[in-house]
Amino acid sequence: MSRLKKEFLELLEKDKEFRYTVAGLIGLNEILNRLNKHDEKFIEILKRLDKHEEELVKLREDMNRGFEIVEKHISALGARWGIMTENAFREGIKGLLEKEFNIKIERWKDYDNEGIVYGYPSPIEIDIALKDEKIILIEITSHARASDISLFKKKCIFYEKKTGKIPSRLIVVTPYADENAINTSKKLNIEIYTKV
Repeated sequence: MSRLKKEFLELLEKDKEFRYTVAGLIGLNEILNRLNKHDEKFIEILKRLDKHEEELVKLREDMNRGFEIVEKHISALGARWGIMTENAFREGIKGLLEKEFNIKIERWKDYDNEGIVYGYPSPIEIDIALKDEKIILIEITSHARASDISLFKKKCIFYEKKTGKIPSRLIVVTPYADENAINTSKKLNIEIYTKV
């Protein structure tokens, strides 16, 4: 045994590759021993994580529901603010045009029995500016999309059909219009006034 031990020590001393191999085996063995000791702790941690997974899923669902509720409230407030802003702006423009430029502003209302505008019978409202013989149809909105422009055009067509009067201009006033809305307004001969 001592001879074998002596040869082993000589090999370790002289043969670099042998030395690294033995060191690697000793290191691997040490790692495996330590892993075995920690297996129980690791398994316990996994069990705890498993128990908490259901709670985390429920918490995530609750948070998502909460975010949806907050988003709905913010959207409702934004819509309400948009309507209030549109009405305030409409009244401001009306006061300015009537007092300073002698242009009469009125809100025209009628009922669309044929569903020309929305595809089903519904009440229709549109702002009209009148000066001498000129009729200008106006849409004031807080945000204009292409669909809003198309809908305004349908309202104008309905107005012409009901009154027999052809407006000289169609105008949309909005603080924000997306690019599709601007392109659609050009195609439908509608003037759009927005921030650029």
